[in-house]
Amino acid sequence: MDLFAYDFMQRALLGALVIGVTAPALGIYLVQRRLSLIGDGIGHVALTGVGVGLLLDRSPVLAAVIVAALGAIGVELVRERGRTSGDLALALLFYGGIAGGVVLVGLSGDSNSANLVQYLFGSLTTTSPADLAVIVALGLTVLVAMLLLRPALFAVSHDEEYARVSGLPVRALNLLVAVTTAVTVTIAMRTVGLLLVSALMVVPVAAAQQVTRGFRSTMTLAMLIGLVAAAGGVVTSAELDTAPGATIVIVALAGFLALTVGGALWQRMRGGTRKPVAAEPPDVVLHG
Repeated sequence: MDLFAYDFMQRALLGALVIGVTAPALGIYLVQRRLSLIGDGIGHVALTGVGVGLLLDRSPVLAAVIVAALGAIGVELVRERGRTSGDLALALLFYGGIAGGVVLVGLSGDSNSANLVQYLFGSLTTTSPADLAVIVALGLTVLVAMLLLRPALFAVSHDEEYARVSGLPVRALNLLVAVTTAVTVTIAMRTVGLLLVSALMVVPVAAAQQVTRGFRSTMTLAMLIGLVAAAGGVVTSAELDTAPGATIVIVALAGFLALTVGGALWQRMRGGTRKPVAAEPPDVVLHG
């Protein structure tokens, strides 16, 4: 634990905690919409943004945010207009994004190609004060938006047609989710890497669903699990000298396994079966 006396480890821990609580707060809406893998797709597009930034000798993070946001908006518009199915749109995002990213990073020079793994799997301990400021500012912005707009976002995620009839700005809310997903993926690039960020959005939510029934309680527990996984992953990686991003995901998966087994045993002891997660939180109010 002496490692946490160093500034770089303190920055690593704080950055991981911000992403750990923000990613599940957004991820629950993606899970509700059956878009659990969109984080992977946008992560691949963000890699293209990294390549653009390196090729043009500009900030890779800023370029990744812009390109990922444009890609997320494009997928949302394609999905909304029904020109192709959601899974096909994600597949195109997967393949095009990672292919473009690898090519552009390669064109930017051999030194950048050697550092490609940092973007793919994270490099938490190299987080600079400027990086941390960006992570905290954008992470808290996403978190506040997900919490304040929770009733409306849930309504749109659960039933778009009903939300539209009820007078909610469905397109604007869908685009908000798309853009915040892109932002979350990009700021998590330092923490868990572009290839693992989707796990931090989805696994805590899946774990919480094993023992909760309501949307609000699932969201709260998922954020807590993400926070614990982030802290536990950073501490464990420091002790075992393992990759922080991968360790965080493994801790989250361990939590999922523990809650799944524990929930099943509890229900068996009670002689019943767990009811499914409630379809609507108690505080959702739609205005016509």
